[in-house]
Amino acid sequence: MSVGLIALLDDVAVLAKVAAASLDDVASQAMRAGTKAAGVVIDDAAVTPRYVTGFSAARELPIIGRIAVGSLRNKLLILLPAALALSLLLPQAIMPLLMIGGIYLCYEGAEKVYQLAFPHAAHAHEADIETISLDAKSFEDQKVAGAIRTDFILSAEIMTIALGTIPDAPLATQAVVLAVVGVLITVAVYGVVALIVKADDLGLALARAASPSPLGALSRLIGRGLVQGMPYFLKALGLIGTAAMIWVGGGIVLHGFESYGYGWLSHLLHAAGEQTAHAFPSIGSLASWLVQAAGAGLAGLAIGALTIPAMSYGVSPLWRWVKARVAPARAV
Repeated sequence: MSVGLIALLDDVAVLAKVAAASLDDVASQAMRAGTKAAGVVIDDAAVTPRYVTGFSAARELPIIGRIAVGSLRNKLLILLPAALALSLLLPQAIMPLLMIGGIYLCYEGAEKVYQLAFPHAAHAHEADIETISLDAKSFEDQKVAGAIRTDFILSAEIMTIALGTIPDAPLATQAVVLAVVGVLITVAVYGVVALIVKADDLGLALARAASPSPLGALSRLIGRGLVQGMPYFLKALGLIGTAAMIWVGGGIVLHGFESYGYGWLSHLLHAAGEQTAHAFPSIGSLASWLVQAAGAGLAGLAIGALTIPAMSYGVSPLWRWVKARVAPARAV
């Protein structure tokens, strides 16, 4: 074997080791970034099922698939390049944009609370801000679009948290890590959502098990439990999703104010959490988190309550005015 071939093989081996080390580094950084964003991921999984309630069983998985595709598009085609560009060129714009997204989440969550408390007034508010769909396809399209808008805000938070865990990594590594995190989180979230919304179908299949064996009896018992329990579970999950939107949105806005030197409320909540942890040492971390999450939720609810009239009397009329001016121009 010639010396040149030996040198070439040696170079290939070195490159393979470097590539393996790089892949291992990307994998570890993606795992760390995904772990940091776990809280928002859980909120995303809790929020999404409420967008498929009210549809036939045959449309549930297609709707989830459409939302998942929109989520991937949000993360990979919009948020990933935007996050990298902003971090390089205009990092000071990231927080204001996140705060705007947080306000939108507060609005979405507060609107759901408004619907529960004042259904007739909420119906009038919805009529003010959007056209009510009369056919099933338009209604489905509106639901999917709303889910993708909400996902965009939560995905922006996830990608920002992920980027924040690797601030000193090379640009290519940041891009790969964000892409890996975005794909894995989307698959995990919407896979779990699909399992949740189809659990009643699984329960129905188990309840029809004809085997007279003890295993068959157990299957029927579990199936009946799933069929009877899933409507209540989905309703509870919808409430959790609404609370999560308000809590996450309020937390984003409070964190933004803190970064600009107006952190008195965040500090107050943190101090209250620490005092609660000292009062209940056996569940200190959980008690502290509950207090701070509740405080962020109340702040988010207040922010959302303020945005409801702002949407009705400010943003929505302005948006209709813009569309009225743009439509004739497009027709020409």
